[in-house]
Amino acid sequence: MLIHAKHLREIQLGVKNLRQHKLRSALTMLGMVFGVGSVIAMLAVGEGASKEALEQIRRLGSNNIIISAQKPLEEQSQQTTRTFMSIYGLLYADELRIAESFPHVLRTVPVKIFRKAGRLGERSMDLRLLGTTPGWFELVKRPLVAGRALNPFDLQNSANTVVMTEHGARRLLAAENSIGQTLTLGGDAFEVVGIVRSDGGQGTGLQAPDQQIDAYIPINVAKARFGDITTQVSSGSRSRELVELHQIIAEVDAIDNVEATAAGIEVMLRRFHKKLDYSVAVPLALLRQAEATKRTFNIVLGSIAGISLLVGGIGIMNIMLASVTERTREIGIRRAIGAKRKQIITQFLIETMVLSTTGGLIGIAIGLLIPWLITLAAGMPTLVTPLSLILSLGISMAVGIIFGLYPAVRAASLDPIEALRHE
Repeated sequence: MLIHAKHLREIQLGVKNLRQHKLRSALTMLGMVFGVGSVIAMLAVGEGASKEALEQIRRLGSNNIIISAQKPLEEQSQQTTRTFMSIYGLLYADELRIAESFPHVLRTVPVKIFRKAGRLGERSMDLRLLGTTPGWFELVKRPLVAGRALNPFDLQNSANTVVMTEHGARRLLAAENSIGQTLTLGGDAFEVVGIVRSDGGQGTGLQAPDQQIDAYIPINVAKARFGDITTQVSSGSRSRELVELHQIIAEVDAIDNVEATAAGIEVMLRRFHKKLDYSVAVPLALLRQAEATKRTFNIVLGSIAGISLLVGGIGIMNIMLASVTERTREIGIRRAIGAKRKQIITQFLIETMVLSTTGGLIGIAIGLLIPWLITLAAGMPTLVTPLSLILSLGISMAVGIIFGLYPAVRAASLDPIEALRHE
């Protein structure tokens, strides 16, 4: 109890000394306030910026491999001719080879893509029409807003059914009961059976399988109605493209087998494609890369913000050294009446700890406020983690001890006789 009472008196004495110079103490704390606040705010911005991209990559499927058709560079340069047939991309046979040649591939989903106008009454908009199978909605998981997704019966019966994205449904079907409406796509009538929410994969570095303007129909219907050849007319020139499949999504049985299977698919495609008219993307690899980038980004942001804490610590040391000079006679009197060096050191350390801890707590409040204001004003996602709060406060307290130790030792080292002579 005596020890606790003695420490309590020392704390009260330290706080009293700081309150005697309120303005100086407040200005000294500002370095810690802004340092802690900037650490929390910058880490929150970094966490928020990476979280959304990471979630989008995860929703693409960590067990998926996305193979996409792409036009070779040499053929892109030939589009200036008035008539031109470009043959490139993935083949129906590629899907069969992937499904049959790789034991770790559980299933494949083919995708054909067309640009068609969607019409309902007087309303119309350009849609990206995807011909695919029901498996698409199982591999690329998107929330179902209304109705249902494509099912095996749509494929077996070659049904003119369409699943729309929420964006397209709001544009075309906003004034109608969405499910059951008849939508005209490229001159053919389709029944709307479901609505899903699209993602688009912005900021992931990956061309996502879906966009906001998508509509999904059975792949056999897409092939029968629209074929494999598309014609594009622009600036007086006309180009035609023959693409059997624009995309193949392969699901692998285990995460550990994804990257090896993707490498094997690339080797196989090189054998059957004389030109580079495809690309292979692995969401899992992008996820790992994004997580590594996030860690590096947080370290850099934390280091930059940590400089503010360092400046705050230097400010504390400077003020405490000045305080030692001002209170030299007081220190001499305390030493003369029996105060030990340990007690002098403790008194000054308590003062620095009060400054740094109080500044740290105020900085936490500011660090919580700034991300909220950023999200409110700019719409940027931010995320404050408990670790950033604990880390910032812990560093501020450590800075107080480290930068307060030298002034405290210097005060305790003063000669009592010389200190009493000080004016």
